[in-house]
This record gives sequence, C-alpha cells and structure tokens, in this order.
Amino acid sequence: MAVTTVKSIPALGPIYAKAVLPGKGGGSSLPDTRLRLEGHEVDRLDLLEYQRICGFNNSDVLPHTYPHVVGFPLQMQLMSGKDFPLPLMGLVHVENVITVHREVRFDEALDITVSADNLRAHPKGKVVDLVTEVDVARERVWEGRSTYLARGKGDAEADRGAQPPAIPTGPAAAKWSLPGDLGRTYGLASGDINPIHMSAVTAKAMGFPKAIAHGMWTYARVLGAIGPRTSGPCTSHVWFKKPVLLPAKVDFVIDTTGEKVVAGLRSTRKPEIEHLVLTLA
Repeated sequence: MAVTTVKSIPALGPIYAKAVLPGKGGGSSLPDTRLRLEGHEVDRLDLLEYQRICGFNNSDVLPHTYPHVVGFPLQMQLMSGKDFPLPLMGLVHVENVITVHREVRFDEALDITVSADNLRAHPKGKVVDLVTEVDVARERVWEGRSTYLARGKGDAEADRGAQPPAIPTGPAAAKWSLPGDLGRTYGLASGDINPIHMSAVTAKAMGFPKAIAHGMWTYARVLGAIGPRTSGPCTSHVWFKKPVLLPAKVDFVIDTTGEKVVAGLRSTRKPEIEHLVLTLA
C-alpha cells in the first residue's frame, strides 16, 4: 500500500464543504494508500481544553481518546477522496476500538498513519473501518479502529461482528446535564465541526430534530469518569447506539465486577434509551 505524507493536520471546514457535493459513492474497493503525518506536536493548551470538556484530570499524559482526535482529520481527508467508495456525508460512526500500548505524553512527537480497511456488507448498508496508528520513535504506542456505516440496501445475512454486552442496570453512578451548546464547545476543541453537532438549525438541515452530542465526546466522557487507568495500557471497545439530542440529561452506569469493566450512558428521563455501551480491559 502506498504512503502519502501530509505536512500538517488538514482543516476540516473545507472537507465538510466538499462532502456536501453530490456524485460520490457506489464503488467496491478502498483507496490503496495510507496518509501519514510525521512528528506531530500536541499543543498543551488544546490538550488542557480537551481534558476539561471531557472530564479527564489535567495531565501531561494524553487521554485514551485524544490520539483519535489528532488523527481524525486524516480519516476525513481519506474518506473525502474521489477514490473512497462511500459518500462521506451521512456516514454513521457505529463502533470504535482503541488500544493504548503505553502512556503517551504531550511532548512526544507523534507519527500518525491512517488507512481504510475491510469494506463489507451490513444488514443496514455497508460498513468500513478507518485504522489510525500512532508511533513514537518507531514504537507503536496507540492504535484505533473506527467503524462507519453507510445506510442503504443491506444484506440481512451479513455478519454484524462482535455484539455489545448488556448495559449495566441499577442506579446511576453519576447523572450529567448536557448543555445545548455542547456540540459547539466540543467541536471547537476537537476540530470536528460536523453540522449535525453545531446547532439545531444546521442539524435540522441534515435531518436531525436537534443538535446531537459527538459520539466521541460521550465515549471520552465515560472513560474520564472511569478514571486515570484508561490512559495506561488497556483496550476499550465502544458501540454507539441512540444519539444524544441536546440539551439532555444522561445517566452514567458502570459494572466493575466482571473480567472487563462494562459502562454505558442512558437517558435519565427514559432509561430504556441507551446511548452507548463500552468495555474496558
């Protein structure tokens, strides 16, 4: 697979603007290239703001999900290319697996590589994985696999992959009130300015009744609540379920009695509405 080196983090605004244009999608193969950014330096102030918004303690160690934020614009650049077989707008982030091999400090230079993998049928359309790998001085320190669904004609017999455990039941470990502007706040901190998150007006234009919280914010917020252990060697697997319409009140639930920690978010008002469930090992 060919490697294309990029000199800096791509700006997401032009990518989203390009994504709304019609005429792409329907191919059957993935681009035969990787995007690579070498020597990326994390901005300490950006990191502190991310930690604050997502409920992580202030630390020189990158939170579990932070390398995804750094690599996400490379994912977007790859998915917006003419040779990517699925239309970027409308892709739904349904699942994510992250492995942290060791603690990573903000002052370490990151080499980030992104590639697309495993385009396949799904009962509700097609899914594809975007793989992000982070190295420091040629040592693999972090890797993530983001699974995106393009809704359409599916295959009822298609393999759904690993299924999530049941969300923990019982009283909430914490209750969080999420403000209406959370999508803008997190979007500006993370760079993910997808219109579905930024305001009710832009979300309605994309088919949502209200702005919705970023799935990666809910993922990070749950990991932040679990505590500092998530920044060391471990693997998390999250399944995104129902979107969180902002503003909202949600329950954080957790079960630490099994071999893996199981945690989740559910609606406070309607506990039967589950927003995500994750495992941590």
